[in-house]
Amino acid sequence: YRWDNACIESFHSLIIREWLNHFKIRDFAHAYRLVFEYLEAFYNTKHIHNHCDYMSPNDYEGLYRRVQQGKLLMAGQNGENLILTCTKS
Repeated sequence: YRWDNACIESFHSLIIREWLNHFKIRDFAHAYRLVFEYLEAFYNTKHIHNHCDYMSPNDYEGLYRRVQQGKLLMAGQNGENLILTCTKS
């Protein structure tokens, strides 16, 4: 789709600004470890996302699981159920 490139370019700028600029990258393996650490230790666990109602993807998926198991009821403005759509990026 035509917006896919804009989304990934936005992500690239985010990871460079928030993470990679703080390191002197030695080689490909080091870069790979840094990107993996950013994604698994921060971006999916702590970084809030506006499309996840300003929660991290992990928190949002936990909320989704609790709703699906009937442990939590979510309602929209007119009583309709909310659809939780966030996925890990």
